[in-house]
Amino acid sequence: MIKYLGSKRTLVPLLSQLAAASKAKTALDLFTGTTRVARAFKALGINTTAVDLASYSAIFAKTWIALDAREHSAKELKDALQALNAVEGLAGYFTQTFCLDARYFQPKNGEKVDAIRSVIETDYKGSWLYEPLLASLILAADRVDSTTGMQMAFLKAWSARSNNSLQLRDPELMKGKGTAVWGDAIALAPGLLNVDLAYLDPPYNQHRYFGNYHIWETLVRWDAPEHYGIANKRIDVRGGENRSAFNSKKTMPLALGEIVRSVNADTLVLSYNNESWLDREELISICETRGHVAVIDVDFKRYVGSQIGVYDKSGKRVGVPGVRRNLEHVVIAGDKTTVNRMIRATK
Repeated sequence: MIKYLGSKRTLVPLLSQLAAASKAKTALDLFTGTTRVARAFKALGINTTAVDLASYSAIFAKTWIALDAREHSAKELKDALQALNAVEGLAGYFTQTFCLDARYFQPKNGEKVDAIRSVIETDYKGSWLYEPLLASLILAADRVDSTTGMQMAFLKAWSARSNNSLQLRDPELMKGKGTAVWGDAIALAPGLLNVDLAYLDPPYNQHRYFGNYHIWETLVRWDAPEHYGIANKRIDVRGGENRSAFNSKKTMPLALGEIVRSVNADTLVLSYNNESWLDREELISICETRGHVAVIDVDFKRYVGSQIGVYDKSGKRVGVPGVRRNLEHVVIAGDKTTVNRMIRATK
């Protein structure tokens, strides 16, 4: 998967245990991001719905959650990947913006991104291959970038991996049923079908994923937007239409409370970082509207950018190291018998 702030990689084993113990047949991952948790649920045989507002997240959800590997040709996908890998690089907007004007990728890889992305748009849009090929391209670009993860700045010197040549790989579709929904969680939650288990992983602070991962947004939309600043962010990062109630300390508690109350699920699991705006007791209070509540606290190591700082293209440090570890509160709410069974499964 791509490097991602707030990634639930370390929580997936626990969340999988909880989901299995809940005996859920259907599940919802309402802020799915890279779909890591939704994929874990689907791997358990749970019919999963993945929701997110990010364009790149929609691509991931359509690839790994909505598509059923049993219904599509693995050979057709591999043949398409082989053909795209053979495409000659050709510099365009991506190379100029993210390799020359900024330094996220080596120009040789930017040229490959430009050429491959154009072919995907002209030759595969409208086919079932479109989303898996885009997912493969994002993953390939992420493997050769020169950042600490977020796209707000880049390393002062080229990362070792950026010298590698971009190569598309099989995104490995999953067997099973699922649904991908692109849109705002607050607006969509009340209208989604009832599920046995809902997982909520809302944004934790003022930093918007739209700006943190603006390159993936542009790579998916392929709209060559006007940009600004050293990071060459899309101009619409500044727009109010891309602001979320979850990115404001004032509006976040109300937004979370609204979703917790309105989501149609028998059991709810919420994860939230201890360095953010709500403390453990406030989270419990919000989730008590759903029934019996239990909490598991998980200690984990922060992402690499918080540990080493980040730099601009002149080598000037533009970010300082932060704390090395966090606590993640995993709040479970619902029927007491079900909640207790889930907790016992983690002992």
